[in-house]
Amino acid sequence: MDWFISLSDGHVTSFAQLSQLFREQYIANRAPSPVSYDLFDVKQYQGETLKEYINRFGAHVVKVGTTEELMVVYAFRKGICPGTFCESLIRNHPKTFSEIRRRAVEHIATEGEVCEKRASVAPAHPRAPSRAQLARVNEAATGKRGQERKRPYETRKP
Repeated sequence: MDWFISLSDGHVTSFAQLSQLFREQYIANRAPSPVSYDLFDVKQYQGETLKEYINRFGAHVVKVGTTEELMVVYAFRKGICPGTFCESLIRNHPKTFSEIRRRAVEHIATEGEVCEKRASVAPAHPRAPSRAQLARVNEAATGKRGQERKRPYETRKP
């Protein structure tokens, strides 16, 4: 508003001229248009699920508008946190981002089933105490120690 008020009277004669002056004034504030190598800046956050990361990465792919599939795949692999899905991408290289999405959906479904299975597993049987533990417990309860222990140092009588 301050910029508009600062324009001298009669200086602007048409809307086209006003829009040109406006663009020249505020062109520096415009965000730079995204380029394809900006995808390498998209990293998976600590604690971010695979589903959230794929959605966020996919949104950046659409924003960039790149058609270079191999670069998109490589950028995705560089940005993902280490884990079982990352290891599967390293073992079997995907060719397209669509293949990554398909494999991720399968991985997410499998991971969900594994989590459910772990939650439903019965608790483990408690381990039986070892004999050494029983001996220490017995010593503490009775106040007696093993015969092999030496007595505390006693002074000699002359």
